[in-house]
Amino acid sequence: MTGGSLAQRNWCCDGTAIDVEEQRRLTCDVTGMKNDRRDGTLAKLDRDMEDAMILNKSSVDRGLCHGQIYQSVFLYVTETIDLSTENGLPYVGQTIHPGEPFCSIYDKTENKWQTNCRKGSEPVIVDYVAVDMKNNKNLLQKANIRFRHTRNPIIGDKFSSRHGQKGVCSQLWPDIDMPFSSVTEMRLDLIINPHAFPTRMTIAMLLESIAAKGGSLRGNFMDATPFAKSVKKANGEAKSESKSLVDEFGETLKSYGFNYHGVEVRSTGPTDQLTRQPIKGRKRGGGIRFGEMERDAMLAHGAAYLLHDRLHTCSDYHIADVCSLCGSILTTTFIQPQRPAVRAIGGLPPPRAPKKVICHACQSSKGMETVAMPYVFRYLAAELAAMNIKMTLELSNGAAA
Repeated sequence: MTGGSLAQRNWCCDGTAIDVEEQRRLTCDVTGMKNDRRDGTLAKLDRDMEDAMILNKSSVDRGLCHGQIYQSVFLYVTETIDLSTENGLPYVGQTIHPGEPFCSIYDKTENKWQTNCRKGSEPVIVDYVAVDMKNNKNLLQKANIRFRHTRNPIIGDKFSSRHGQKGVCSQLWPDIDMPFSSVTEMRLDLIINPHAFPTRMTIAMLLESIAAKGGSLRGNFMDATPFAKSVKKANGEAKSESKSLVDEFGETLKSYGFNYHGVEVRSTGPTDQLTRQPIKGRKRGGGIRFGEMERDAMLAHGAAYLLHDRLHTCSDYHIADVCSLCGSILTTTFIQPQRPAVRAIGGLPPPRAPKKVICHACQSSKGMETVAMPYVFRYLAAELAAMNIKMTLELSNGAAA
């Protein structure tokens, strides 16, 4: 059995009420690429602080941001036995839970049955089953089984706008609790906090939202190409010359956003083999991202020691042997002590030999110290050593490196 590719499909996609010249040139409006929704910018709630946002549960039930993920599995077999259907394949539309068998194969060489069970942590639905017979005996040679994962927005899912404004769903509110307009009596589909715009520098998203509302009320599409019409009316420049701004030195201005560097923090669960840090991804059982914003929040709250606990103790805690003479952490080696004979008196077990560590660079076992450090620091030292860059440590109770 081999795994195939993954494909994601979003339902209820709409066109854009706001478009730009590049979008029209690439014909992006032919197929829907996003979900149009009625957004509200409110700061009176406690569930939408910073990046969090509130979704209308009734809108989600009607198909807002609904998607499906398709996964194909290929089986190369010669003959199958009876399991779910007469040829050993599952039914189309059958729900398969994690750990349940969905197909069985009879191996003539080993004379035994091979049962293929569903891997993962979520139930799937059999969407498509196809067989391929290539020989004259009408024996099954290849089977293609496509599973379908249903994806509805839940608390913790991450959403993004065209401007890169990211947010996490913090609450699903019923339709009767959502704010509504006193003029049109239309209820909101999404509530976002206005404090999320200055920190992300996405003021253009707010302006586009205002322009989209005006275009929707008038029933026409709005052109959001930056500075195209205003510059052309002012000095008659062509559109091709007004797509970017130029500073006082004659160079094109570039836009920069925030760059978030974070690590995955969790005390238990699967870890990465190289860095020994928790893996990422909710589906894989990964940890929660602890980035720069979380670090700044801990420092502002006065819980600086919590950073040491989250980023070191509960992440990739590692105890390394460091040579205080040369400051190296890569040239130390643990020497396996010789096992002494069993004590003759009373048949007692031999005493535990003390740990002996030697530094190959100094050819000595003196000055060896144990230091607690993140394992990714040792991984960084190994990568630098591969580029002929030596990293040394200066210990407070040892000789200077």
